[in-house]
Amino acid sequence: MIQVKDISIDNFQGIINLVYEDQEINNKVLENLKLKKVFEGKSGQVFYKTTEDLNYEIFVGLGKFNELEKTDLINAVAKSVKQAEKLNINELGINFIKANGLCTGGITKSIVQGVKLASYKFDKYKGNKEAYNPNVTIVGAPKEKLEKMKLKIEEASNVADGIIVARDLVNEPANVLYPETLAKRAVEIGKDSGFEVEVFDEKQIEDLGMKAFLEVGKGSVHKPRLIVMRYMGNENSDERVGLVGKGLTFDTGGYSLKPSASMDTMKSDMGGAAAVIGTMQALAKNKVSKNVVAVVAACENAISGGSYKPGDIIGSMSGKTIEVLNTDAEGRLTLVDAITYIIEKENVDKVVDVATLTGAVLVALGTEITGVLSNNDEFYEELVVAARRSGEKFWRLPNDKCFKKLYKGDFAELKNTGGRFAGTITAGMFIEEFVQDKPWLHLDIAGTSWTDAANDSTPKGGTGAPVSTLYELVVKHQCKHK
Repeated sequence: MIQVKDISIDNFQGIINLVYEDQEINNKVLENLKLKKVFEGKSGQVFYKTTEDLNYEIFVGLGKFNELEKTDLINAVAKSVKQAEKLNINELGINFIKANGLCTGGITKSIVQGVKLASYKFDKYKGNKEAYNPNVTIVGAPKEKLEKMKLKIEEASNVADGIIVARDLVNEPANVLYPETLAKRAVEIGKDSGFEVEVFDEKQIEDLGMKAFLEVGKGSVHKPRLIVMRYMGNENSDERVGLVGKGLTFDTGGYSLKPSASMDTMKSDMGGAAAVIGTMQALAKNKVSKNVVAVVAACENAISGGSYKPGDIIGSMSGKTIEVLNTDAEGRLTLVDAITYIIEKENVDKVVDVATLTGAVLVALGTEITGVLSNNDEFYEELVVAARRSGEKFWRLPNDKCFKKLYKGDFAELKNTGGRFAGTITAGMFIEEFVQDKPWLHLDIAGTSWTDAANDSTPKGGTGAPVSTLYELVVKHQCKHK
């Protein structure tokens, strides 16, 4: 439980103090620690001591005030909660603190996210372990902000749960999570959260004319599923936002076979699907007054006598023909049919596709920044605002017409790969060919949806990116008061 109250810190087994390296000191204990250089408030530092009442006081460093980013605050809170877990503290207070560039609501949400994600573990296959779930109270906040903060706590808690759902889905092994079981999970989440889920089987997918999607999935014993999720939170509006998540529950690369070292994490190739499912849960649980449709074309890219091959020419739901040069460039084939479906059958006004699409994006941007392509400056600016609120990082790449020649087909209208150069750009622009001039954002999360470098709020595995940003993008609210 997380709450905010105007009460004394004497009520807790432990109290957390978030400390800036350059803050004015009005605490004798802290002043002493800094003088002795035991604890100086540097980013990542943590120190604890017992009080006269044999309770604990935990100090966690934030670094310099003007250098703090939202993710730093989230990780600092998570670090302090992990320390509290080691000390077996069940009644925990956190002293509210101001943060550069964040309003009271933003700080509150960061604290909640840090608390909830600190104890995340995917250990269901290691035996049952009781999760650490302390009672946490935020204290010392402005009294006039308490009621607003209570609302923010609930909102942020539901968004954090959406991140956790996305992480859990990504971390499930492919022998447990495949198209049919992913669809079942989506149905269960929809029932629990309050959004509609419709699942199409392979015959229905064929009837829709989703030829590119079917080609990718036809080599697997696990048959494809089209998962359509609808949350209609505003009956007075006809506007619908469309979210499309790449749903490759496992990717061998097909006949363009991946090396073994590149394949063991390919259960995560449905990170886009996980993100849109987690976002739909958060939107529905928070009863957001927006209409959103999310679509996942779920399949496995496997090898069999019936698999599609390099050199094949295939169709698509849009009618465009595609020359397959590389069967490991499969995600874009599933996405374009899902995008055609969401535009033509669900009548969305804007489209965001989210996909672990290219290794090239890791070469370009590393593992903490998501690559973006867009055909609409205004829609991209909405993403920028959403990212400021979420703390996640994005970088827009050019979709200049000079790149079109790289994926123009020799024997069909398009090729499914543009070659080595500008790989993230040509993959995104291939998808752009199918968006029918709708405002569109393409988020390549190949570098950000999985991590091997754990931090205090994110262990190795699925990160849940970019659930927070997608939520903020749909909600589109502004922080007006500091």
